[in-house]
Amino acid sequence: MEVILLRDVDKVGGKHEVVSVKNGYGRNYLIPQKMAIIANATNRKRLADLVRQEDTKQAKMVGHYQEIADKIKDKVLKIGAKAGTSGKIFGSVTNVQIIAALKDQFDIDVERRRVELPEEVKNIGAYKAILNLHKDVVVEMDFEVVED
Repeated sequence: MEVILLRDVDKVGGKHEVVSVKNGYGRNYLIPQKMAIIANATNRKRLADLVRQEDTKQAKMVGHYQEIADKIKDKVLKIGAKAGTSGKIFGSVTNVQIIAALKDQFDIDVERRRVELPEEVKNIGAYKAILNLHKDVVVEMDFEVVED
């Protein structure tokens, strides 16, 4: 069954993509949850309008994303973690902790999927994260993991 995704779905595809999924998954989960619509001729024609509307909405948001990028560009985010004597932290730092720290320290809301960690964070130290705010606004942010 081919469907048009109305939002990003993990391990399936991105927003406005036409993907092929199993019939049961599409009919029983994606369509009732309003995550997708059937990719028939009418909806495929509508897809161009949906993409155009989304592009205009995102184009208006570029200024807002640029403000966020300028706000955090030269700052270092501090994330507290419990660590052993060797400097190895218990667990790891994920994008969820980075989002929470951004909210607490800089009052910035970012979606979880927009934060990308190029390497695993398992020790105390300085690292970099990539914020994909928009296709035109990508920011490399420094953050430091410190012991609680």
